[in-house]
Amino acid sequence: MPFQQTSRLRHHYLEHGRPGAIPVLFIHGNLGCGDWISLALPHLPDAIHLIAPDWRGCGDSDKPEPDADFANYSMTEHADDMLALLDALEIGHCHLATHSTGDFIASHMLLRQPERFGRVLSLSPVGPMGLAFTQGQIQGFAAMRDDPAVCWSALATAVSSLFQPETLGGDRMPAFRDSASEEQRHHFRCLVDRTRQLSDGIWLGTPVQLTREHHSGGLRARQAELSHPRLILWGEHDAWIPRAHMEEMRTRLPDCRLEIVPGVGHSMNVEDPGAYARALVAFLLA
Repeated sequence: MPFQQTSRLRHHYLEHGRPGAIPVLFIHGNLGCGDWISLALPHLPDAIHLIAPDWRGCGDSDKPEPDADFANYSMTEHADDMLALLDALEIGHCHLATHSTGDFIASHMLLRQPERFGRVLSLSPVGPMGLAFTQGQIQGFAAMRDDPAVCWSALATAVSSLFQPETLGGDRMPAFRDSASEEQRHHFRCLVDRTRQLSDGIWLGTPVQLTREHHSGGLRARQAELSHPRLILWGEHDAWIPRAHMEEMRTRLPDCRLEIVPGVGHSMNVEDPGAYARALVAFLLA
């Protein structure tokens, strides 16, 4: 698990495959880290060279002290971080694979340097419309930060097919389904533990920034410029991202296809990593 110093910060990242193979940058979602792709990595061929960095404030990457208004944790700051990482790794052209809020970051990257990127595989993306959070919901992120049990319960809804549905969204502690593998159970516990390392620039800054982006409408108005070939994978049980947002992207992006994935929620990369890897390879190597 290497580190790379860039002109902006020190990034930690996961890596699969060999340099010189087809490069793919995986951008994880909010509250996450590169480990959200790790179950899928053994299913990828060596023909794919995948880099999965931790955002600033996440995982083992640098965690700058957040500004009072979280300006240094804006989506454009994250986008510039990723571009600087590609520069430092001397990756001039690559495909993108994104999850959730990682797709919003990728959209800023695509607009800044469109010639640098090929195809985009978007898993349950936060689209160019952003998301609007209430003050109460932002306080909910603070509760996740402060209470591991609350964090467990909230993150379980992001991988809902691994848990007994009657234990989600209520006062009970979410319990795994019998069908959840030991590997998936262990991995989820590790992901919850990894959230303990997040900066407040992530816990509080990301919902603040996404809300600002939603109300500004700036990125939403530029959807026609996001012309790279794109496949959206959206789990039929995703309770985090509205299907209406996926339909808007399918309609307004120039080259976008939407597939509804049965039996999974927000995180196919954790819930069915083999199927996610197959979809990634089929689309990016088409």
